[in-house]
Amino acid sequence: MQFRDLKKQYQFLAEDINYAVQQVCIESNFISGNQVTELEERLEAYVKVRHCITCGNGTDALTLALMVWGIGEGDAVFVPDFTFFASGETPAYAGATPVFVDVEEDTFNISAASLEDAIIQVKKEGKLKPRVIVAVDLFGQPADYLRIREIADKYGLFILEDGAQGFGGRIGKRRACSFGDISTTSFFPAKPLGCYGDGGAVFTNNDEWAELLRSYRIHGKGNDKYDNIRIGMNSRLDTLQAAVLQVKLKAFEEYELEAVNKVAEHYTKELENVVKTPRINENFVSSWAQYSILLKNQEERDGLQRYLKEKEIPTMVYYPKPMSRQRAFQKMDCVKTDLSVTKDLCRRVLALPMHPYMTEEDQQKVATEVKRYLSEGVVNRRWEVHI
Repeated sequence: MQFRDLKKQYQFLAEDINYAVQQVCIESNFISGNQVTELEERLEAYVKVRHCITCGNGTDALTLALMVWGIGEGDAVFVPDFTFFASGETPAYAGATPVFVDVEEDTFNISAASLEDAIIQVKKEGKLKPRVIVAVDLFGQPADYLRIREIADKYGLFILEDGAQGFGGRIGKRRACSFGDISTTSFFPAKPLGCYGDGGAVFTNNDEWAELLRSYRIHGKGNDKYDNIRIGMNSRLDTLQAAVLQVKLKAFEEYELEAVNKVAEHYTKELENVVKTPRINENFVSSWAQYSILLKNQEERDGLQRYLKEKEIPTMVYYPKPMSRQRAFQKMDCVKTDLSVTKDLCRRVLALPMHPYMTEEDQQKVATEVKRYLSEGVVNRRWEVHI
């Protein structure tokens, strides 16, 4: 059993992917080929935004957004404490201070109450200028942008939507990567829409910002690549990855998103009475980058993970350590509010195998073994062995 079965996905899509890659090789236009532009246009139509600018990876996408807004020293960027390192790394790399915010236990996404408390504390101290809210669509579900937008407007902050895990998620009819002033995603292979290497994209409805993004991603270019009008970076999505993503986007739209939601529904039906399962907000749709359950404590989580490994069921812990406790941030003034929910989640969270090509037999095996371990008989037997 695979945690996220990219081999099986390839088996389903092999003919189309092989043809798409072969066309790039025949044309030999490996950088900035027509497939890149075509992909950007398809992504604009899917997300329903004016501009999609592809780039080298999801981390660069965040960096490019911060460059457009001129974020740097003396600025506070508010980041959920429970997320991947890049969400806080990129503001710090720009010279700003990431200020960590707690999350909601039920959805794993940024807590509006904790966010506003952190903003108030920063303003009260007067050392940093609040500039940006990084709202992460963690595990596939969009953050609560109605509340986040109210807070952003109240305090005059930009919203940077980190949709690295959220591509395909929705609130009502509106899709993830359309909620931020600038939004980003990642095409890392294991993401809901992934390529066969690194890749990313930035989305915005602002024409001026889009022009800057296109310049910054290619060495600050002007009219052509030898006309450099600002300091930029080298972050292009290559043509091979764009070709692969066009094939995968078609499958994602036609059946993968629906299929992965059916897997999630099966898990929830089987497990909701024995363990804490993810909650999807009303009128929200998740793209299920991960299906993460919560155990009672770290001992139970670690015990279940060991047991499932014995049964050849792969699992992952996203995330074992809060962002605020990463050594890289220890010398920075990053904590302004209580972060106890994140601390607790890191001890209890466990992600189960999840992908659109998962068989019902494998789904049932996972659910059955989770329930078997958590039943009193199995736990007691294992406890007696360790004694």
